[in-house]
Amino acid sequence: MAQDKISMPSGMGGLVRYFDEYKSKIEFKPGHIIILCVVVMVIMIILYTYGNRWLGIA
Repeated sequence: MAQDKISMPSGMGGLVRYFDEYKSKIEFKPGHIIILCVVVMVIMIILYTYGNRWLGIA
């Protein structure tokens, strides 16, 4: 049984970490993304409701 063991180099054992490869310079907190989504939704609702009058579209 001991002879059936496969020995792999320590760096090639199938464990790959990608998060160390690239670090973005722009980072957002999850709360900021939620606030941005809510602001975009409010702007869209306002434009759907009053946009025709404000932009002069019949």
